[in-house]
Amino acid sequence: MLDLLVVNAHLHGGKTPVQIGCRDGKIVEIAPVIQSKFLNTIDAGGYLVTPPFVESHIHLDATLSMGMPRLNRTGTLLEGIKIWGELKPELTFEAVKARAKKLLMWSIAKGNLVVRSHVDTTDPTLMAVDALLELRREMKAFMDIQLVAFPQDGVLRSKNGMALLTRALDRGVDVVGGIPHFERTMAEGRESVRLLCELAAQRGCMVDMHCDESDDPLSRHIESLSFETQRLGLQGRVAGSHLTSMHSMDNYYVSKLVPLMAEARLNCICNPLVNMNLQGRHDTYPKRRGLMRVPELLDAGINVSLGHDDVMDPWYPMGTHDMLEVVHMGAHALHMTGVDQQAALFDGVTENGAKTLNLENYGLKPGCNADMVILQARSKQEAIRLRPARLFVVRRGRVISRMPEAAATVNLGAGDMTVDFCL
Repeated sequence: MLDLLVVNAHLHGGKTPVQIGCRDGKIVEIAPVIQSKFLNTIDAGGYLVTPPFVESHIHLDATLSMGMPRLNRTGTLLEGIKIWGELKPELTFEAVKARAKKLLMWSIAKGNLVVRSHVDTTDPTLMAVDALLELRREMKAFMDIQLVAFPQDGVLRSKNGMALLTRALDRGVDVVGGIPHFERTMAEGRESVRLLCELAAQRGCMVDMHCDESDDPLSRHIESLSFETQRLGLQGRVAGSHLTSMHSMDNYYVSKLVPLMAEARLNCICNPLVNMNLQGRHDTYPKRRGLMRVPELLDAGINVSLGHDDVMDPWYPMGTHDMLEVVHMGAHALHMTGVDQQAALFDGVTENGAKTLNLENYGLKPGCNADMVILQARSKQEAIRLRPARLFVVRRGRVISRMPEAAATVNLGAGDMTVDFCL
């Protein structure tokens, strides 16, 4: 007896519809026809079924705080950091948790069932850490949440930075974070990478560092992160987020850097929406795009995933936490509108994100968790173009969100006509 049977499901690369059988929270069979009896059924209608979306990089403690205590008038990264510093003394446990939970309700409706969030550890009370740890426990049945201990003000630049970050890990935060380019000097930035990677190695933690989020071609902390990853045997467990200085580096240096990153088996996280907004602010014309070199990294066999980064906070005033919006911006800003390139970007918010987060039992194969999204689209490319309705969101074999199919009504003067939304 199956708990759930999904029929008329289109899988990427498949020629004909299949059925997906789920039992005890797992996918147990995928076949053209499944003979087992079932308790519940979903008709996917021939639409695309994918694993859930993976958010590789967001800041839940800051989300939905736009305008508190004031708006970012310049739209710059540095003003955003300054505003966050002004807001931190006014934050409360209840407000941080409530805003993050509201965002996660949007996330579920958009099919995002895995979220990695950075949380600021430079507050001596670690109040935001405690709020997100409690929220993670409450949301466990609906989504998987990884938390990154993130020293927003710099782990060496802020008072008791290392001690506070270590306390956050002791309380249950999963991943060691950092921000070496925001330390006082390049030398202190390199030292922070060494100290934080050593801490991760001692504790058996993953690493995810904000790295070189700058237009400065000499901001090269990703080189240090690659070196420390290899030195400490952390290959495959380390991510470099942003890496926007790569856009400004000369090709000769990058020809040395990318193989070093590949040897370290780094994961790279690109945040197209926010970095297209924040980078290049010092430029007149031409203006730099300020994104990591995603096509080159993928060509080198490096795993690249995508993040939304911010949603309506001091750094970014927009967003609905739709990961397909992230992909859509990436396709344009990264010059990746080729068919295979679009598919690779779609993977950046699904399979590649799962690799970055070292997820187990993720995917659409027997034995994987019965987590999936049915999109009102026929292909990955159509999904990116339309950012369509998530008709069903399934978690462990149970429908936790559904939307009606969208359609447009067109008045041609001789009566209304309903047309396919996908046209």
